[in-house]
Amino acid sequence: MNREIEEYYNKYGQKVYAYLLSICREPDTAQDLTQETFCQAIKSLDRFKGDCSVCTWLCRIAKFLWLKEIRRRKYHPSSHEEADLNELDISVIPPDDLIESSDTKMYVIRQIHELPEREKEIILLKATGALTFEEIGQLFGKSASWARVTYYRAKQKLRKE
Repeated sequence: MNREIEEYYNKYGQKVYAYLLSICREPDTAQDLTQETFCQAIKSLDRFKGDCSVCTWLCRIAKFLWLKEIRRRKYHPSSHEEADLNELDISVIPPDDLIESSDTKMYVIRQIHELPEREKEIILLKATGALTFEEIGQLFGKSASWARVTYYRAKQKLRKE
């Protein structure tokens, strides 16, 4: 069983980290939650039914842990978490050759973070290359077509702005 989790970690660890980084925007938190995701996976491996890909299953665990962390922070805020959660940490966004000026980059990033949560999450998952449309659809309990259409519509909203 531990060997199986080790193989999952080697194969999906970076994807889970990229997913968490895209939703929490904090590298240290994403790293901690990635480790916790695999700890939880070890505990629940016997309950994994195979009704989705392993990557999707791990991302579901990761999302649950992130939501749990948000609730914990709400009740036990620390001094370093006093910054506005809507403030964007530009250092976690991979550089993009298509966006040359920093003003334009900041504008695009702000627009992404003004999207509804679901659309923002899908845009960031695709931008980081963390998951395929099929995996994104599974993560949300929808189809790959739904993920593709939602991604397209979110991109259209960004283009309008």
